[in-house]
Amino acid sequence: MKTQEQSYQSPFSWRYGSAEMRAIWSEWQKHLLWRKLWLILAETEAEFGLVGQAQVQDLRKNLEQIDLQRIAQIEAEVHHDLMAALKAYAEQCPLGGAILHLGATSMDIKDNAEALRVYESLFLVRRRLEELLEAFCLQIEKYAEVPVMAFTHLQPAEPTTLGYRLAQYAQDLWLDWKELAKRITEFRIKGFRGAVGTSAAYIELIGEEEVERFQQRLAERVGLPVYEVVTQVYPRKQDFRIASTLAGLGASLHRFALDLRFMQSAVIGEWMEPFGEKQVGSSAMPFKRNPIQAEKINALARQLAQLPRLAWDHSAHSILENTLDDSASRRTLLPEMFLITDELLRTALRLVKNLVFQEENIQRNFERFAPFAATERILTAATQAGASRQEVHEVLRRLSMRAWESIRQKGSNPLIGLILEEPILLRYLSREQLRELMSVSRYLGDASLRSKRLVTAIRTDLEKGKVDIDKRTAFDVHLVI
Repeated sequence: MKTQEQSYQSPFSWRYGSAEMRAIWSEWQKHLLWRKLWLILAETEAEFGLVGQAQVQDLRKNLEQIDLQRIAQIEAEVHHDLMAALKAYAEQCPLGGAILHLGATSMDIKDNAEALRVYESLFLVRRRLEELLEAFCLQIEKYAEVPVMAFTHLQPAEPTTLGYRLAQYAQDLWLDWKELAKRITEFRIKGFRGAVGTSAAYIELIGEEEVERFQQRLAERVGLPVYEVVTQVYPRKQDFRIASTLAGLGASLHRFALDLRFMQSAVIGEWMEPFGEKQVGSSAMPFKRNPIQAEKINALARQLAQLPRLAWDHSAHSILENTLDDSASRRTLLPEMFLITDELLRTALRLVKNLVFQEENIQRNFERFAPFAATERILTAATQAGASRQEVHEVLRRLSMRAWESIRQKGSNPLIGLILEEPILLRYLSREQLRELMSVSRYLGDASLRSKRLVTAIRTDLEKGKVDIDKRTAFDVHLVI
């Protein structure tokens, strides 16, 4: 008999994602949720006189006695996963087994359980994203006023600050956090509505005049609001919207990781991933120090970006009251979109907390390229002093090309010296004025101010969001964990 290690295992079973997220999407957790939903149904039916308290107590007593091997044996015979779980539970409950699943359809149990796992996963993602945002905020504050070269078209442009650059990623993630908060506050489950969502079976059991109160008591026990209109399942549009939100978060992390890889390249060399003392960069090239964590983020984020399309298909192809043509792929779609997101956030958090900023290289690049940014200031000042803008532009272009050639050959930038000796410029501006204009370390605009203001806004929002979302949610977390 083959061992587990001799059969295929998904990388998400062990390599990617946290133990917490894997636990939410485990088989044991799924079956525990099914049983809790059956118990909730029985408890509510007992309130309405349909089943006895002894039967409910029997179900409660055996709630966690889950025998996955026995369930698999039954499923091999009946070819229906939920019926196999139902029969296995009933076998353990001589009193309660007889009334299990009374009035329900399979998706009253399965769809609500999937929704609960999605919901719990959203909260875990939210928590990780908040940790990442705070890590960014700390780095932004620390480096808010450190001047660095900005790049446009992957070419040196004008100065900015390191904190302001980091603020770009934080701002994107802040927008993702807001979208995630919307998904949480708008979240709904199917509820218990029967085979096609009409509550017909429950009306037969309880009566039309009581069915609304019956449904309300079930929703209260689960702790989440239900959709007003459902079919056999909750609207698959919800899955699509959540998948899209997670993919948007992945895009933000992809951008950060891609920039990190560029900034770690030997040509720039300003940022560097943390690297363990015994870490190996390459089997063939012992000197290599590759940005493997950032590359992993890019790889997984690309995969995450594809999943909203699959969720779109599930929503768009949900024919009439339901079909099963989404069932097989949802078994991987739902857990993997959260496991990928979980891994992305955990990896990004480690990077942001431990990112190495090589200040000597930052200074070297700044001294090498920043003087070019001062040409704009000189162009403006000389024109205001009476020079022809076009003539000065040509002078600065010519001197800049000489400077670029020197950088190519020698590595140093002679532009400041060339400008201080240029006769045409000296007709309109003194050397002291030119030297002052070439002092580009102060040519940073309001980058520092704006980056600090962003940090304040993010922290204010996170604090408010914790109160708003937690206060709104009646969800009993122990139902899932």
